[in-house]
This record gives sequence, C-alpha cells and structure tokens, in this order.
Amino acid sequence: MDPDSVAKAFVEHYYSTFDANRAGLASLYQDGSMLTFEGQKILGSTSIVAKLTSLPFQQCQHHISTVDCQPSGPAGGMLVFVSGNLQLAGEQHMLKFSQMFHLMPTPQGSFYVLNDIFRLNYA
Repeated sequence: MDPDSVAKAFVEHYYSTFDANRAGLASLYQDGSMLTFEGQKILGSTSIVAKLTSLPFQQCQHHISTVDCQPSGPAGGMLVFVSGNLQLAGEQHMLKFSQMFHLMPTPQGSFYVLNDIFRLNYA
C-alpha cells in the first residue's frame, strides 16, 4: 500500500465530507481520538464531531495546496500534513490553514484519525 496514495485518498475523502456533511466525519474518529482546534483540545469521536458541527459557518470549501505524508511507527500508522485555503460562504477572502492527521490502521484494513491538529495561518 503506497502511503502517498493512501494520504491523497484520505485527504480527498475528509475534506469532501467536511464540506458537504461534517457529521459524516464521525466514522473517521474513535473514542481515543484527539482534535486540537486552534489550541483547544477535544477528546473522543462524539465531542470532536460536536465541535466540528458547531463551527460558526454552515458552508465552506477547502482548496488543498499540499499533502505530505510519512509512515509512523511499527503499527502501520501514518502522519499526513495538509496546507491549503478555506473559502467560507459569503466571504470574499480565503483563509489559509494547516492540518495534521495521525492515521492508524483498523483491523478492517482502513484507517482512523488518532490525532488531528488544525490551525488557521495568519500572515
């Protein structure tokens, strides 16, 4: 399994789901997953999805600029680092963002998000 292909497929799935139906991201997280969103730490799938669905905008579109990945440890994990632009509905200017995912394999042969760190990048 090529890590770059897995990372690209994950990123496409994650952001298309985020942009269309944030609640649909629940299956990508587990009870031990952690999201750090602009410095705020959130633990567990239910709390993470509650945070994502409560963000103060209904519609957005991610435009991905870069995706970098590395294998992580003997368990078959993967680090994925994403940078890009975020367009909020009704806003003229895009916001730059960076996001890091630590993906871990599941017994079913897919991956879940163990760690997720999101930051807006201010110039």
